[in-house]
Amino acid sequence: MTGNKKEEGIILPPDPKRMIMGLRDTGYEFNTAVADVLDNSIAAEAKNVDLRIDMDLRGNITLSLADDGCGMNRDDLLNAMTYGARLRPNPASLGKYGLGLKTASTAFCRRLTVASRATAKDPVLAATWDLDHVANSGKWEVLLNENINDEITDHLDEVAQDSSGTVVVWQKVDRLLKDYVDPGSKPAQKALKQKEEQLRRHLAMVFQRFLDPKDKRARTVSVKLNGAVIKPWNPFMPELSELAAEQEVPVELPSGKGASFVVKAYILPRREDFPTPELAKEAELSSDNQGIYIYRENRLIKDADWLGIYQKEPHSTLLRVEFSFDHHLDEVFHLDIKKSQIGLNEQLWDWLSEQFLTAPRRMANQRYREGQKKDIAKATQGAHDASNKTIKEREAAAGGAKVNIVDPNTGECLVQNPHGTFKIKLPMGPAAKPGEVYVKTVDSIESGLLFEPGLIQGHRAVHINSSHPYYAKVYVPNLNKSVLVQGMDSLMWALAVAELTAYHDEVADHFKDMRFELSKILSKLVEGLPDPELNENVA
Repeated sequence: MTGNKKEEGIILPPDPKRMIMGLRDTGYEFNTAVADVLDNSIAAEAKNVDLRIDMDLRGNITLSLADDGCGMNRDDLLNAMTYGARLRPNPASLGKYGLGLKTASTAFCRRLTVASRATAKDPVLAATWDLDHVANSGKWEVLLNENINDEITDHLDEVAQDSSGTVVVWQKVDRLLKDYVDPGSKPAQKALKQKEEQLRRHLAMVFQRFLDPKDKRARTVSVKLNGAVIKPWNPFMPELSELAAEQEVPVELPSGKGASFVVKAYILPRREDFPTPELAKEAELSSDNQGIYIYRENRLIKDADWLGIYQKEPHSTLLRVEFSFDHHLDEVFHLDIKKSQIGLNEQLWDWLSEQFLTAPRRMANQRYREGQKKDIAKATQGAHDASNKTIKEREAAAGGAKVNIVDPNTGECLVQNPHGTFKIKLPMGPAAKPGEVYVKTVDSIESGLLFEPGLIQGHRAVHINSSHPYYAKVYVPNLNKSVLVQGMDSLMWALAVAELTAYHDEVADHFKDMRFELSKILSKLVEGLPDPELNENVA
């Protein structure tokens, strides 16, 4: 090779059919796709947006979104329909790469029409990407039309009467519902209704700051879906939650300019601590909703994800974290095309996991566990009644050491067994309920032991630690299996009585060590088991 030859520039336009069909498979989900279309309305400074999803008797689905934004003239419209459209004048725009409107729409439909007028006096002009036309003609050709059908213009006039505005219409929708034998049947309509409700919830969360007139971080936009106004859903419920941590973090950009992002950690109340059942329901307390919620320019782009920092587990159910940044940090966070993912560098990842989230996570876990104790206590009321009755009937036949109380104030007792008579101390007390004199649950035991021997109203008993993971993960899920609970209780009681029967002074510490090791091993063995589902939203 020589360095004298000039490189030849050759233009290689993509095959229209393969390219436009291939761009359908960019990984959009329906809710994300509609949100991307709605981004354009907000970027156009719309105050009102009306979204309609309809199915005719033959099963044909149409989606139409109209707004009263600034609208577009011919050049603007053609630019909007260009794959990789020119940058918007405002870098803070929710639109980022000039692809979202097209790729999001054609991920679900084969015909995308955008109709718009720049002023109230301008005629409505429409441009259409028809995938079948592109495939058949072999041309990367958008269809421009001034003869708009009445449904489109009527929708625009309803939302943007005597003003500028835009309508986005999806036709030939072929990827939203599965194939039905009867496309317009009630099952198909029901499936579409479910899609509508899921979309409503998604938009309420993604555009919460825009939908809420009380949230001054973003201008207010009214959005309707099939005639009903979408109400905002704030995952943090700040008026009821505890703000456990907050920090604004400065970032130096490659240009040398400065920017910042804000991180806030909220701990929600437990279900029973909400002022009303309605507010508790609105909070949607579940493990699925814990995690980091990422906002770009006040629009949610990623929800309820720990970004690989932690795994979702019930003890963090009450913890939700807000992570907010603006367009200045797009490159720093490697925002993807769908505006649904960001990348964290190692330094930021370490800061979140090892510093910022440490205390809030501990606080959330503590609040959850305190409430879990109450839930377990409530759920296990009467769970050991059958065991106490069974052991009562077999106590004499079981044999074992005899125990006599010396001092009830100190717990001092005399144990008589085959090795002799020994003075020991045992936890003792009255029965919590009639007949509960053999098996009794307690909130905690020293050193975190699972069980220990005790005396209840003079009877040899076992105290079981309801705070031990074995109790929560093995006992609680099986409370409705009486024989299994009786079997485990009988084993615990037998271990306690056997310890008293084999006791002598030289082995006293060995027995306690054995219970400690047993409790530790069982704690490790059940670590991977699921937490008890006392309630769908146990927190």
